[in-house]
Amino acid sequence: MIGVSKLLGGKDRFGDKLRYSTESKGQQHGTKKDKGPVVVWNMTRTCNLSCTHCYSDSDYKDYSGELTTTEAKKFIDDLADFNVPVLLFSGGEPLLRKDIFELADYTAQKGIRPTISTNGTLISRDIARRLKDIGVGYVGISLDGMEATNDRFRGKKGAFKEALKGIHNCLEIDQKVGLRFTINRHNYQEVGQIFDLLEKENIPRACFYHLVYSGRGSEMVKEDISLQQSREVMDLIIERTLDFQKRGLDKEILTVDNHADGIYTYLKMKKEAPAKAEKILELLQRNGGNRTGIAIANVDWKGYVHPDQFTQNHTFGNIRERKFSEIWTDSSQNNILSGLKDRKNLLKGRCSKCKWLEVCNGNFRARAEAIHGDFWHEDPACYLTDEEVGLAKNNIVSL
Repeated sequence: MIGVSKLLGGKDRFGDKLRYSTESKGQQHGTKKDKGPVVVWNMTRTCNLSCTHCYSDSDYKDYSGELTTTEAKKFIDDLADFNVPVLLFSGGEPLLRKDIFELADYTAQKGIRPTISTNGTLISRDIARRLKDIGVGYVGISLDGMEATNDRFRGKKGAFKEALKGIHNCLEIDQKVGLRFTINRHNYQEVGQIFDLLEKENIPRACFYHLVYSGRGSEMVKEDISLQQSREVMDLIIERTLDFQKRGLDKEILTVDNHADGIYTYLKMKKEAPAKAEKILELLQRNGGNRTGIAIANVDWKGYVHPDQFTQNHTFGNIRERKFSEIWTDSSQNNILSGLKDRKNLLKGRCSKCKWLEVCNGNFRARAEAIHGDFWHEDPACYLTDEEVGLAKNNIVSL
């Protein structure tokens, strides 16, 4: 994640302590004093919607083999011993699991911050209150455009209104909540309207996700925006974030799954506000860029461990057979896991020659593999020009 509002001078948030601490870049695991990774757990594959960009290829039906409540608690015990700071309950739709409240409460009792990624359509006032009482740190609700666009992507008429009601139910009882928006060529022109929605509805947070080509989303490679459009969207996000800050509106704005965003923000501010730019560079250097396989991990509904939730075609082991902490620290058994933890010499193409490698770390490997068939090739969604990354040519090529 790129904390755009933080980079531009906004106040510290919980996640900033993980992203921009002095220990972030060199994060290691294996001793009690070290933090484990943030773990995304796809606790169920079942979902009440059918989104076109779903990486888990979910449907509204029961799937066999999901971790039981007892297995899940054993898993959470290990995460607590491993000093994992955050467990993100995802899906499918996590609120469809009957034991979601029991497991979220158990997570909080173990000293791990429980968070939830949901489509929001099931969050009644009562459910919002239960999440708040448990101590859920954050509820991320997906909206992929304004009403017509969102409902088309979500496969259900009325999904937008239901999700917005879920947000209102959280806001009314002070449950921390925010939007998740996946950028693609069908909705990128609505980013400005999403900023308007944040202000109108008093929503405190928004995460703008770049499209990752995996799962059902892999069919959307041609639906991604061009590299030039990515720059234009980032210009708008920066402009609107600065406007919020200028007017004293306390909003947290983040972008996700493209570390070119941080460098682009720095380069833009270097021209427009040099003093601000130096602080941005310092924060980016602390972070160290993409941390898939380092500070972010994924466990799916059957207990298989993956580099992140978008890279489920690579598996390191199963928590039914071996503790997550043991799998995550045993790089000797998997070249992908060991490579991700120290990837710089493995990268190819522009990534291998980029002068920003220390603050980007090769960006997103899932996209590289999807386009080039090579896990270590350059990320095709990097929209920085050759000149900006330290190469001779200066061109922007559309995807």
